[in-house]
Amino acid sequence: MRYGRTVPVTEAAQELPQAPDAARTVFGEFFPEAVRYAELLADAGVRRGLIGPREVPRLWERHLLNCAVLSEVVPEGVTVCDVGSGAGLPGIPLALVRPDLKITLLEPLLRRTNFLQEVVELLGLDHVTVVRGRAEEVLGKLPPVHVVTARAVAPLDRLAGWGVPLLRPYGEMLALKGDTAEEELQAARSALSKLGVVETSVLQVGEGLVDPLSTVVRVEVGESPGGVRFATKRAKAARAGRTARRRR
Repeated sequence: MRYGRTVPVTEAAQELPQAPDAARTVFGEFFPEAVRYAELLADAGVRRGLIGPREVPRLWERHLLNCAVLSEVVPEGVTVCDVGSGAGLPGIPLALVRPDLKITLLEPLLRRTNFLQEVVELLGLDHVTVVRGRAEEVLGKLPPVHVVTARAVAPLDRLAGWGVPLLRPYGEMLALKGDTAEEELQAARSALSKLGVVETSVLQVGEGLVDPLSTVVRVEVGESPGGVRFATKRAKAARAGRTARRRR
C-alpha cells in the first residue's frame, strides 16, 4: 500500500450519505481511500449490478463498517482468502484497515473480478491480489492460507465446504453472518466435523463502532482442513503441478 497520498474524490451517486464519524475512527489514515471505495460502489457497483441501488444509502453502516470491524479477530501478518468476494466485501474494507495482511480476493465472475482489479489498482492496495475462480477450482493451485473470510454468500455448511479446504492446518474461517448465526452453526455441525473442524464459536465485533454489532462465525480446523477427501485432492493437485513444472 502506498502511504501518505491523497485519493481524488469524484462525484458519487446522489444517494450516498456522508461518511459517519465512526468511519474516520475505523479507517484512520486510509479514510480517503474508504470514501473513494464507497463512491465506486455507489456508482460503478450499481451500474454493473454488483450491489443493489437500495443498498447505497446504507453502504457505510451495513457494508463498509460492518466488514472493516472483522479486523478485530484477524491475527497479525497472516494470509487471507476472501471467498466469493463479489464487490470486495469484506476483503477490501479489511485490506484498508490492515495493511499487514496479504489478501486474495477470490471471485468466479469476470465482471466482478474486473471491478475488483480496478479498485485494487486505484486504491493502491499492493497487498491484495484478485483471482478469478471458484474455491473448488483453485484448491491445490493457491497456497493454503491462515484465514478464509466470507460474507453471507451461502448457508454455513455449504460455505465451509468451499472455504475450509483452502486453509492451512490449524487455520480458521471467519464468516460474517446475521441473526441466524447460532442456528446455522448448530445445523452445520455434522458437516463441519467431516471437514476437519475442531472448534467453533460465534463472536460479536465492532463494539462502539457499529450498531448492531457484526456477528462472526469462527470455524477452526485441525491438521486436515477439509477432511480426508480434500487432503487427497490437494495432494493430487500438488503432484500434477510439480509434474507440469518439470516438463517446462
